Amino acid sequence: MKLSVPRDSLSGALQLVGRAVSSRGTLPSLGGILLAAGEGRLTLRATDMELGITRALDDVKLERDGTVLLPGRLFADVVRSLPPGQVALELRAEQRDVEIAAGGARFHLRTLPAEDFPRLPELDGETAKLPGEPLSATIELVARAASRDEVRPILTGVLVQAEGETLTMVATDSYRLSVKHTKLESPVAQPLEANVPARALRELARIVAAEGANEVEIALPRNQIVFGAAGVVVSSRLIEGQFPSWRQLVPESFEHEVRLPREEFLEIARRISQLAQRNAPLRLAFAEGELTVAAETPDIGDASEGMPAPYSGEPLEIAFNPQFLVEGIESVGSEELAVQLSSPLRPGLLRPVDGEDFSYLVMPIRLNA
Repeated sequence: MKLSVPRDSLSGALQLVGRAVSSRGTLPSLGGILLAAGEGRLTLRATDMELGITRALDDVKLERDGTVLLPGRLFADVVRSLPPGQVALELRAEQRDVEIAAGGARFHLRTLPAEDFPRLPELDGETAKLPGEPLSATIELVARAASRDEVRPILTGVLVQAEGETLTMVATDSYRLSVKHTKLESPVAQPLEANVPARALRELARIVAAEGANEVEIALPRNQIVFGAAGVVVSSRLIEGQFPSWRQLVPESFEHEVRLPREEFLEIARRISQLAQRNAPLRLAFAEGELTVAAETPDIGDASEGMPAPYSGEPLEIAFNPQFLVEGIESVGSEELAVQLSSPLRPGLLRPVDGEDFSYLVMPIRLNA
């Protein structure tokens, strides 16, 4: 293999695929980035067996084809440190290394066994196509509600459903539930349903935003999902098992609905949350025409702040995990949000008053008498 490529182009590609490089050190090949030169382009691949990212570069001057596996993080650091301009890469088979040259700098990196690098699924066969921006925006809203606890792997994913002109995404960690329905400009060719790891979707959303991808292609090879966006391919295993019947978790009705200005409510919740430490809850006390947000942490202090609220009826006090409540308010895209409640022991729901079809259900924390 022998080629030259602009430093900035190569460095950007390494930074992108490097997010899939394994940091666990169990298999040396998973800590590498595979470079494959051929057909006038350079293709970079990385995987940790859970997530795979592939990026192809066309702005290369290719003299000899070839494939080589290099230590991913070190290679990326070296390229980033090089002076601007062209970077020359040449495999030196006898020395079992790759020479990296730019300006007066010369580096020689030992290669890893390329045959140990796993084969990544391709974006081929039947594919579904979804618009990039709505997909990315939906991921950003929903994925934060997915669990980070591997004890229940089924909850670490996001349920992705596309049928007709509707894209639906659902995530829950059993303490909160986030649901977003997005109307598509044109119907999908074939229905799609998959439980996709939230991490993979976040990487896809980041790529769609960074690359300005207008469209995302999706393929579902066996137990895998593959996304293609703006020349980048993201692959991931699917999460096996039955996703919770989320529709049964959402109450059919609520006794109270209070409409609040989103920004003011968010600022107060963030401010008062500073005194909700050591698992202390954030308390919402509704009274006639008023909402008081309060928090208290023993041995540290307490805080409270009131705001006007169109509430009527018997006083109601309910408490939530501060992080979950703040993230729910952040997720609502309208200037005004609706808080729907029934009792201190039943979940509350946040939703936009107008605009997006989005719901954020959050379980309360039981208050001590």
